[in-house]
Amino acid sequence: MRVGSALAPRPSLLNWGKLPVMRGGQGRGPERPLAVVALGGHAFVRQGEAPSIEIHERCAAEISAVLVTLVERGYDLVLTHGNGPQVGQLLLQTDLTRDELPAMPLDVLVADTQGWLGYVLQQALLNQLHQPHAQRHVVTMITQVLVDAHDPAFEHPSKPVGRFLTREAAERQRDAHGWHIAEDAGRGWRRHVPSPRPHEVIQWRMIRDAALQGHIVIAAGGGGIPVVRATDGQLQGIEAVIDKDLTSSVLATAIGAGLLVILTDVPQVYVDYRQPSQRGLDAVTMQEAERLIAEGHFAAGSMGPKVEAIDAFLRHGGRRGLITDPPTLAAALEGRGGTHFVGRL
Repeated sequence: MRVGSALAPRPSLLNWGKLPVMRGGQGRGPERPLAVVALGGHAFVRQGEAPSIEIHERCAAEISAVLVTLVERGYDLVLTHGNGPQVGQLLLQTDLTRDELPAMPLDVLVADTQGWLGYVLQQALLNQLHQPHAQRHVVTMITQVLVDAHDPAFEHPSKPVGRFLTREAAERQRDAHGWHIAEDAGRGWRRHVPSPRPHEVIQWRMIRDAALQGHIVIAAGGGGIPVVRATDGQLQGIEAVIDKDLTSSVLATAIGAGLLVILTDVPQVYVDYRQPSQRGLDAVTMQEAERLIAEGHFAAGSMGPKVEAIDAFLRHGGRRGLITDPPTLAAALEGRGGTHFVGRL
């Protein structure tokens, strides 16, 4: 584990937002920090845009230009990403071709998105690094994540996936394919699948070793491929979707990262979000984060898992957490934006 000497000393409250700038040659030095950066699935396609490969490539190029900020600061990087829009597209394709082609289970669709989204991001990063930056390579790792087969989430599927349907159409799918269905915020009916908690990233040692060699690793796409361990010890895929921020927290802890960055669609975390009393949070201790979580300030379907992921990372030895959006990242690394989290003072 690299927690400790590989990271800069904990800053004072006067400058705790500013993250260390690491300069020097191309070789790996003992002072280089390790960061995990979690990207949302919408980093590849914006709402209202057609989900074409050209749009994905353009968005990947834009986010890669942002991520180079961390490369320039000397960080070893592991990148995770969501896959909500993309796995929804594959589910739609499955629905439309079900009478002609065998339907693939959800764990296989997650693996599918890991491969092609990883390729798009990997290529964009390689093109960025080819220009003025250090001799780093980029690798995408198909990543399995262990969950508990007895997780209560399997009894209470709660994660909406796929397209919106009328109630009648959703009920036909339920009767034909055994779906769990529910209304989604008044916008229509959708399939709901289990979202169990992640326990272990199976490939964490390989991810850590590649990152510590200075390579940028893309891993745990879509929260990871959900697998369970059978009684004979064999791994088996299971129909579920894992929250990518919670998986990012588990992975960051396992590989000894000092910094966990979650990039989302708002520049910082807010309490009383979209209310007249809305207030942005600049710097938060772990105690304050836990109090705000307990008071219910963060919605379960949006900011809740992100703050919970940062909190779990800090409780298990992480040094710093940051939540912001891509345009604010460079300023946030200087302490001029985003919401910064630190452990107990």
